[in-house]
Amino acid sequence: MHTLTKLLSSAVGHLKPERANADSPAVLPLPVPMRDGGMPLLQALAERKSGRSFSAEPLSAQVLSNLLWAAFGINRARTGGRTAPSALNGQEVDVYVSLASGVYIYACEPHELQLVAAVDARRVTGFQDFVDRAPLDLVYVADLSHVDAVPHEQRMLFAAASAGAIAENVYLYAASFGLTTVVRAWFDRSALAAALQLGGHEHVLLAQTVGYPAVEAS
Repeated sequence: MHTLTKLLSSAVGHLKPERANADSPAVLPLPVPMRDGGMPLLQALAERKSGRSFSAEPLSAQVLSNLLWAAFGINRARTGGRTAPSALNGQEVDVYVSLASGVYIYACEPHELQLVAAVDARRVTGFQDFVDRAPLDLVYVADLSHVDAVPHEQRMLFAAASAGAIAENVYLYAASFGLTTVVRAWFDRSALAAALQLGGHEHVLLAQTVGYPAVEAS
């Protein structure tokens, strides 16, 4: 769907997901994530950048597993510590995973994807046309019920900071393993919240598209 079509659909409240184009299992177990390999950190920082041209090639289960663990997985089993920080360890950001086969939420323990809706919501994650084609769109959602101890006026600020840290982990993984990604905030928040079936205490913060770079025609 082209950007202009999305904007017009959004204006009249008709920007909606499509039917999933494959079976939508209730749970997608993920392989054990790799915790070694890739570029040295400083090299990955040198290669880190945004890209907006994506191949439609799906990510393998292993790559998806590695990516989600790098984004916000558990890296300290004893304490449940995560790969990205959160204020007062609130861990208030949920990572939604929009695939052609459905919308899932990432459950860091037991490291799996749990079905939210059997729809292809990729086009609803942003007004840009490339989000429809890329194999993966991540959506970062603040669940403010997890941060009752934080003063109300600071909750969204802290959640946004956490989402930024998660997004940067994705950038570094992408740079290290030959993927391309871009973080985005241009979307219809109401339409996306509806597609993700969010409650009143949940708020969309950012979206991030991930995939392989498109191959240039020779």
